[in-house]
Amino acid sequence: MGIRGSALRVTSDSGTSVPESPVGRAEPLSFRAAHRAQDLPKGRSGGALDFERPASVARTKRRRRLVIGVSLVAAAVLVTLGLAKMKPAAPGVDKGTLWIDTVKRGEMLRQVRGSGTLVSEEIRWIPAVTEGRVERILGHPGDRVKEDTIILELSNQELARIVIDTEWEVKAAEAELKRQQVQLESQLLNERATAAGVTADFHQAELEAELQDKLAQDGLTSTLDVRRAKLRAEEQKTRHDLEEQRLRIAAQANDAQLAVQSARVEQMRALLRLRKSQLDGLKVRAGVVGVLQVVPVEVGQSVAPGANLARVAEPGRLKAEIRIAETQVPEVSIGQPVAIDTRNGIVPGRVIRIAPSSLNGSVAVDVALLGELPKGARPDVNIDGTIELEHLADILHVGRPAFGQERSQVGLFRLTPNGQEAVRVPVKLGRSSVNSVEIVEGLAEGDRVVLSDMSQWDAFERVRLQ
Repeated sequence: MGIRGSALRVTSDSGTSVPESPVGRAEPLSFRAAHRAQDLPKGRSGGALDFERPASVARTKRRRRLVIGVSLVAAAVLVTLGLAKMKPAAPGVDKGTLWIDTVKRGEMLRQVRGSGTLVSEEIRWIPAVTEGRVERILGHPGDRVKEDTIILELSNQELARIVIDTEWEVKAAEAELKRQQVQLESQLLNERATAAGVTADFHQAELEAELQDKLAQDGLTSTLDVRRAKLRAEEQKTRHDLEEQRLRIAAQANDAQLAVQSARVEQMRALLRLRKSQLDGLKVRAGVVGVLQVVPVEVGQSVAPGANLARVAEPGRLKAEIRIAETQVPEVSIGQPVAIDTRNGIVPGRVIRIAPSSLNGSVAVDVALLGELPKGARPDVNIDGTIELEHLADILHVGRPAFGQERSQVGLFRLTPNGQEAVRVPVKLGRSSVNSVEIVEGLAEGDRVVLSDMSQWDAFERVRLQ
């Protein structure tokens, strides 16, 4: 061949080899390959001869490939087993976004908190006394009113007609009463005239009997005439007594008949007064001194008897009404101190009433305000109330975590001593307050724990704090 060591030699046509010139080194690869083919031994047909490769070389290559394949598979298996046994890397958490608190030992004030509004102690709802239609609204929420201030006006044509009819019915009843009085008086006079005649006959009979008795004493009349005169006198006396009794009964009967008619007249007069008051009630008045809070009707609206037309409250006397979760109400009692936050100052108070039933999971608690109200305090202002339940001394406590009810067990992340990691530990909670909770077990004094919501890292027992 024309290649020896590192020098490339080219065989000439005469059979002698000459060194390749520098120009030949830069020739294309295809040109050099063609020269190599010319250097190969030629067969009878003029082509290059093929050399048989030894079998040991093939076996060596196959063995090498097998060893390499087995090594790669073994390495892959070892890497897979190693990765499977490795624990997942702890996720990183921005420490600046976490709420971290330290477990302390000492006194803890138990409190419950609720929101609500200021309400007036004296509230008067003004109802409709009769059916009507709203014609005019003269008062508006926020207006100061007096007893006779007209808030709105209603109309009821049927009621006006009824009032007129009732007035005529009263006049008719009064006329009937007068007619009966005259009639009964006339009858009574006739009875008295009859009684007077009987009385005269009685006196005449008495005189006749006395005269016959004197004549009998002088012997001028018979005994029979005397007895006849006395019997006639007794008869007239009996008639006289009966007439007197009948006269009294007639007078009583007249009084009874007049009483019936008088009652009828009074009934009609009372009905007329009621109708007139209903007609006057179409002009709705405040009835008390205060501030108009609500007018829940509109012009043209029809209202039924008893419907609320307006609400008036006395602004100077306010109380707080807060709502407490029904799970916390059993620990609230009458007389407990309360701090009311009006957004413009804190006002002390005390619990005066606890509603007997709950609504939507909360119970209404009324609080009497003991201090001076700040400026701007008025009914329906939103407030927050904090009720003091009890003072607990010498207990472990920490800030209240984002999740975790009192007397329950939760998992909290406790910081390591270097503060670079946090490890989840089970913690048993005790009694709770608004901003703190008692630690029963799981933490010690001085431990620092994460109180923020860590639910997105529930799958990890350890996190890195960055």
